Amino acid sequence: MRDDGKARLAALGPLKGRGAGSRVAGRFEQRVASREDDGWGSGHDFSDATGEALEPGPATTVTEERARSIISRNRSPDIGFSQSINPYRGCEHGCVYCFARPSHAYLDLSPGLDFETRLFAKANAVELLREELARPGYRCSPIAVGVNTDAYQPIERRRRITRGVLEVLAEARHPVRLITKNALVLRDLDLLAPMAADGLAQVSVSVTTLDNRLSARLEPRASAPHTRLKTIAALHEAGIPVSVMVAPVIPAITDAELEAILAAAREAGADDASWVLLRLPHELKEVWREWLEQHYPARAAHVMSLVAQMRGGRDYDSAFGSRMRGEGPFAQLLAARFAKAWKQLGFRRLPEPDCGRFIAPRRPGVPVQGGLFGD
Repeated sequence: MRDDGKARLAALGPLKGRGAGSRVAGRFEQRVASREDDGWGSGHDFSDATGEALEPGPATTVTEERARSIISRNRSPDIGFSQSINPYRGCEHGCVYCFARPSHAYLDLSPGLDFETRLFAKANAVELLREELARPGYRCSPIAVGVNTDAYQPIERRRRITRGVLEVLAEARHPVRLITKNALVLRDLDLLAPMAADGLAQVSVSVTTLDNRLSARLEPRASAPHTRLKTIAALHEAGIPVSVMVAPVIPAITDAELEAILAAAREAGADDASWVLLRLPHELKEVWREWLEQHYPARAAHVMSLVAQMRGGRDYDSAFGSRMRGEGPFAQLLAARFAKAWKQLGFRRLPEPDCGRFIAPRRPGVPVQGGLFGD
């Protein structure tokens, strides 16, 4: 068992470059380790031999895994896609508010620090995708890439799994929608621009705040806000339909920026826009409360009071229809503000992707027709 890090957090404060402050226990864990004082003060001693305070930070580790399937499917009525691909599990961006953090509990890992330091790369994603698209019963519908964890998080620069997925989708002329907050997406303009010209590619860039200092605390290893705006501009210049996702909108932390974010994104070239309210499923409640107490202790109670007002008196309500937007007067005000700004700024809905161009790729190991008879 590993130290949960809570004693260290209390003694030294937040870890630099990390969103979560400790290893919040997963809901399936049977045992949790914590640091205890033995009476000599050693349990709370975080200094080296010279007496200087240490800033121990867990390094990022990446484990390759062999996935059994790569396309995830859902029937959620409040999500605009039915198929998605996540090349990675866990995300080094470290966004403290990430709704996907609780998924690490299924790996017997912490949705806190482990989610952003213990990563898993689906090494066989490309071959699996080719196999799944080539199945006779496959029916083409747009695939969203990077929904649960960002497909362009820092480890993609070297692993290039997302790049491989896009290459297969481009070959099959399959529509794709990318969701990211990392400028690394611009690396793949050579694939995305031709696909977009055929109505096959769209990109949504997530922007939470325009404040660089706040962003560094909320989402420490994601691209800075001004870089994301430049990314929107570059995508627009390349002819790729691009939208901005103001997500999450955090009451009393980022909600005042809603109109400013929309205006900045529109000026950069965003065609469409959307917003999502802060979501706190499962262990994320504790991760988020811990972050609030470290960074906004005087405001924490007010933030959570507003959250509860929009979540039926709870920290979260997962009901379809309200989980993305909330309910009550404050949520209605946010929706009205967004709708007014969306209209005034001249946003428009992105066109429906073209599924009619799909060509099933050749199945691995199956020769092309005529190959059995030679030349």
